[in-house]
Amino acid sequence: MDTSIEKQIKEIEDEIFKTQKNKATEHHIGKLKAKMARLREMGEKRKSSGQKGKGFSIKKSGDATVGIVGFPSVGKSTLLNQLTAADSKVGDYDFTTLETIPGMLKYKGAEIQILDLPGLIVGASKGRGRGREVISAVRSVDLLLLMIDAFDLHYLNLIEKELQVAGVRMNQKKPEVVITKKSYGGIVVNSTVPLTYLNELLVKSIASEFVINADITLREDLTEDQLIDTFAQNRVYIPALVVINKTDLVAPEVLKSMVTQLHQRRWDVCAISAKNKQNLDHLKEQIFLHLRLIRIFMKPVGKKADYMQPMILREGETVGDACRHIHRDFHRNFRYASVWGPSAKHAGQKVGLEHVLKDQDVLTIVVTK
Repeated sequence: MDTSIEKQIKEIEDEIFKTQKNKATEHHIGKLKAKMARLREMGEKRKSSGQKGKGFSIKKSGDATVGIVGFPSVGKSTLLNQLTAADSKVGDYDFTTLETIPGMLKYKGAEIQILDLPGLIVGASKGRGRGREVISAVRSVDLLLLMIDAFDLHYLNLIEKELQVAGVRMNQKKPEVVITKKSYGGIVVNSTVPLTYLNELLVKSIASEFVINADITLREDLTEDQLIDTFAQNRVYIPALVVINKTDLVAPEVLKSMVTQLHQRRWDVCAISAKNKQNLDHLKEQIFLHLRLIRIFMKPVGKKADYMQPMILREGETVGDACRHIHRDFHRNFRYASVWGPSAKHAGQKVGLEHVLKDQDVLTIVVTK
């Protein structure tokens, strides 16, 4: 990041830290946070435009991609090797993995690409330890496994902080805000729900760092940080699952306490021993569920359903998505479909392209010849 920008960000961070937060200062702090977010985004753009050489460029393949993130030596490579046919180097010293190693997990008919990413370290969001390259890879995955050592639970806070600063929002949905830019008229604020954390002046104060003229409609009760996220262009929203490794080395009551603490912080948790292959089946199931994958069994007209090789889609996808998954001609020449299973009102229900499918549906697609 540009030195002058880093200096400005540091000055803003210091000012926020020194400013006592109350009603009288909330507009000032909100504006400072917005300015800091804008500067960080500007710095990242300059940095990326000036970078040469290749990072951890991995071609995505399969039905979904999962990234294993954690500090060095927590067992990421061992886990990858246990879940897939990959051969990621394993060692008891830091930075064993210097590049991103891909592997393929085959589970319930789905092919799930797993990436063993180089160890994250404190300062990664600012470029330490090839941190920007790691975070760039993180931003492209469909699910994050935040892997921590059973003896170092506090590392989760550090990982969360680094990813937060880098614009990665885990287990959050994109805020429901509509921003319509216009050529004149200033900033006009509307809300469709009562606001607990924001008011019109605070929204305008934050928005003025990013836009001059705009109509802004808030459709949910947001915090100032969530509002800033709606203006920043570098935010990504990714589901995450905490994986506690080396559980074979801690007492059961200690492990239970760890899991309880994390659940109280609203983390989904899977406790494993990668080395001893303990609880890996449960982890595979959790990966499948967190990716929101569903299996659709195709039944050609007049034939039996294929239960061996399901089509893999995402929750909420439709018959139209299934058509496109096969070939665009199926969507173009679609006549109707028949569905058996959880989404059908009755066996063999005739449906259209907009019908939403569910896991383990049986589907027949009829097209014009």
